[in-house]
Amino acid sequence: MASEENPVEEFRRVTAATMRAISEREDLQLTFGSEARLVGNNARLPAPPKDMAEKDIAHLRGAADAMALKLKFHDEALHRSRAPAAPDARAVFETLEQVRVEALGAQQYKGVAGNLRAAFQERCKQAGYARVGDREEVSIADVVGMLSREKLLGEELPVSAENALGYWREWLQHRIGPDFDQLATLIDDQEAFAKALDHVLVHLDLLDLENDEEGDEEISEETPEEQDSDESDDEGETSETSESMEGDEDESEQDEEDGPEQMDDDAMAGEDEEDLPDSEKRRRAQAGESSQVKYKAFTQEFDEEIDAMELCEPEELARLRQHLDQQLAHLQGVIGRLANRLQRRLMAKQSRSWEFDLDEGILDAARLTRVVTNPLYPLSFKMEHETEFRDTVVSLLIDNSGSMRGRPIAVAAMSADILARTLERCGVKVEILGFTTRAWKGGQAREKWLAEGKPAGPGRLNDLRHIIYKSADAPYRRARKSLGLMLREGLLKENIDGEALLWAHSRLLGRPEQRRILMVISDGAPVDDSSLSVNPGNYLENHLRSMIEYIETRSPIEIAAIGIGHDVTRYYRRAVTIMDAEQLGGTMMDSLTALFDEKADTKKKPPRRGRRRAA
Repeated sequence: MASEENPVEEFRRVTAATMRAISEREDLQLTFGSEARLVGNNARLPAPPKDMAEKDIAHLRGAADAMALKLKFHDEALHRSRAPAAPDARAVFETLEQVRVEALGAQQYKGVAGNLRAAFQERCKQAGYARVGDREEVSIADVVGMLSREKLLGEELPVSAENALGYWREWLQHRIGPDFDQLATLIDDQEAFAKALDHVLVHLDLLDLENDEEGDEEISEETPEEQDSDESDDEGETSETSESMEGDEDESEQDEEDGPEQMDDDAMAGEDEEDLPDSEKRRRAQAGESSQVKYKAFTQEFDEEIDAMELCEPEELARLRQHLDQQLAHLQGVIGRLANRLQRRLMAKQSRSWEFDLDEGILDAARLTRVVTNPLYPLSFKMEHETEFRDTVVSLLIDNSGSMRGRPIAVAAMSADILARTLERCGVKVEILGFTTRAWKGGQAREKWLAEGKPAGPGRLNDLRHIIYKSADAPYRRARKSLGLMLREGLLKENIDGEALLWAHSRLLGRPEQRRILMVISDGAPVDDSSLSVNPGNYLENHLRSMIEYIETRSPIEIAAIGIGHDVTRYYRRAVTIMDAEQLGGTMMDSLTALFDEKADTKKKPPRRGRRRAA
């Protein structure tokens, strides 16, 4: 047994050492889990199989090299300052930045290029690009990434990527083909490269400069003296606003009533003018949020995305799971019937059917009597085919805020448990996520803000905690204990729904399934006292609305919501509100059933191989 494990252990050790050498980060920590991820200096790779083949080694090394190169050549602070806020534009921006660091690595390290190519091929396979049959089935960020790899890395794309890119290639070549000549000369300068990406995003119609150009014309009509006067007035107003925010609470409330525009001026006054070009002002207006105040986090360094197993000792987790099982016992009959009903509905969509009276296929024995009674009557054939059922993944995003404490969170955990088992039996993958904060009324982010003198317009002032109870690829039996963590005392704190929604959405976007469904379970609007005390009262709610609007109107992800004692229909188009937590299990089943019924037949059926007999 030891000899079988040695190659894997050696691979892990060598990979970690190589990543530290490439990234020049001695403090880099490498772990292995279900998916690749890089957070700060903590890298995670998919666990290598025990019987590693050469292709397994190559694409895992490629994923490791890509992370190491990002640590070496990527400045995260600069990236955040230049990245656009609009989701589509940001996705393209981040994709091109990753291609830039990989292009640099391929130039400097000869052995890296092959590993990166193998990792990209594996991603294409996992994403199912070979099955793409329409332009809408692949995102613009993905196809721009494919074209940029071809242009900047000189890679020959795999057949699956060529298939997906083929639906976009002509349009992209016309829009941004010439831009790659300039980008190729700037890959060693992240800031210049980011500035050049502004033009790429404009050419893709993801950003609009017209409003900025009109604003520039209006400013140009003023004399230099008038402009200087205006700037000095603005500075005076800004300083007065900052002083008033440090005053008593009554004055602070009056400042908020003055409108969010004043808060936005405060935020901008604290930044260097050189860091606020026209394109940056344009980004601020395209966040999809309130046009006056751009949503931001004061710092993200204390945010946490963590597996449920890491938040609790195994013994306590087992005790919490046992407690959850005890609560599930008396509900097994009711929820079991609901689960069976959903399972029957889903399995029915995967059932087989027969087509009769064909000229070829399988001889229809049931109709041979017609031939016996009338020899001139032609033989009848039949053909069996399966009703197409789209490959599906469902993500449950559960509010882990303090207001869910008690019966609501217990019922949410039980319903998620039942739903995960049911959908897994039907071949539908399920991901269970939770969101809360690490502290009440601000954590280390607020402490940092106070230490820096309480700058105005700080944005979100709490540390996020995003919990993975069950990843989509993990079997239920491996994750069942994790669901008990929701019952842990002290876990549930405050809720910042907009960023949680964006997090769950981004995870689904990376999934290869054809159909991706996000179901949100919450009992109220976003609340974080620390953030709301220094921002407009609708700050978090506006951000939540913008994220919902984007997903509902522009994303391939389908979203539905269930509100517990809270009307979520004012946020979500497809939503249900329940007043009793006991209704949650049935409502979840009904909502998912409606979703599956709604788009069950959106794809064309495969062509018949048999021919219908002429009448």
